[in-house]
Amino acid sequence: MASFSFGSGNAAKLLRIPVYAVGRLGTFLVPRGRRWVFGCGAGIGDGALALYHYASSLGHETLWLTGSAREEREATALGLRFVRKNGLRGWWATAGAGVLVVTHGLGDVNRYAVGGAFVVQLWHGIPLKRIGLDSPATTQVPKVPGAPLLRRVIALLYRATAQRIRVLPAASTRARGRLESAFGLGDDRVVVTGEPRVDVLSAGSGDERRGAASALLHRVVGEIPEGARTILYAPTWRDGAPDPAVPSATEWISILRLLEEQNAVLLVRSHPLGAGGYVPPLPSRRVRALGASVLADVTPALAAVDVLVTDYSSLAYDVGLLRMPVLFLAPDAAEYARTRGFYGRFEEVAGSATAADWPSLLTQLEHLLSDADSYDAASARSATLSATMHAHRDGRNTERVYRVIRARGIPAPKGAV
Repeated sequence: MASFSFGSGNAAKLLRIPVYAVGRLGTFLVPRGRRWVFGCGAGIGDGALALYHYASSLGHETLWLTGSAREEREATALGLRFVRKNGLRGWWATAGAGVLVVTHGLGDVNRYAVGGAFVVQLWHGIPLKRIGLDSPATTQVPKVPGAPLLRRVIALLYRATAQRIRVLPAASTRARGRLESAFGLGDDRVVVTGEPRVDVLSAGSGDERRGAASALLHRVVGEIPEGARTILYAPTWRDGAPDPAVPSATEWISILRLLEEQNAVLLVRSHPLGAGGYVPPLPSRRVRALGASVLADVTPALAAVDVLVTDYSSLAYDVGLLRMPVLFLAPDAAEYARTRGFYGRFEEVAGSATAADWPSLLTQLEHLLSDADSYDAASARSATLSATMHAHRDGRNTERVYRVIRARGIPAPKGAV
């Protein structure tokens, strides 16, 4: 079931305007210090975690803001200093921070205490589908009297909120143009440093990355059969609408048959804001759930995956860093282009062989897994696509982002020479 939509989220923001105002007044009374405060809308992980570790290693005082008991357990396991973001302690930590680092929005920290802060927005993927001010979905409101006026108010609030961002890293010049447009920012704030979240896909040797990712997968989904290839299915969010690609019972039978024949395991990662019913009618160890409730950040596990199947996820750009083949299952591509929109044409990314249903997708997948030449050709295409969007592939994006933040006037850690 879908669990969130822009319309309901924007309605809640409008109702909270008085609370925002009170929180903003409060920030005038709390001096901002030197602490770096981090949050991530998807849980403990993403680029925020990479930058947390880097800043901590250099001696900065760091603090993570959690949003649930589960995140607190994960933060404890990782040795992070943390407080709950909602409540007085989270407000106070946010209001007194020297640097705020987020990956989704200002709600990653305490949203009522960000006024006057130095905000670093790492974002959470290279835009393929339109986002922010570029997408009509962003300003949706419920269908009530005065809805057009409310949409204009939401657009003004979104633009004003985006102006708080001081640093927004981009993966490449091409990605920077999309982010500038989506957030209404100039190139003085959107900087081509590469994204910290994908450093894990470039750092170290291929064997080291594969080994670490395989160990992670084993820990969260159990043992993978000897010699089995792993297929990650990662559909994206449809703003509260159901996913039209959820397999039927008949399609599940065909999926399971192919997985057995090809000695493969399907890892299903539905979007955390729009989880669907991706459960086969019969239990099978050939299908494993890998949603956000199982693994908050999937990027560290990607090196153990052999094939990605998606529709409009930015993972299509990322896995090319690993030369991973990508197949596209997008039964609603035309409708999605009309209601959400893409940067450029979807066919430029997906190619001409986009599957409109599971039978077509399974035919492509069988050919890919059974023919080495097809697999190699698809791998090369994936790497080429990634190279157009990732300018840096040296595992040092986090370091570059840190240098930009420091160059913008943020002081060195106490005691640094």
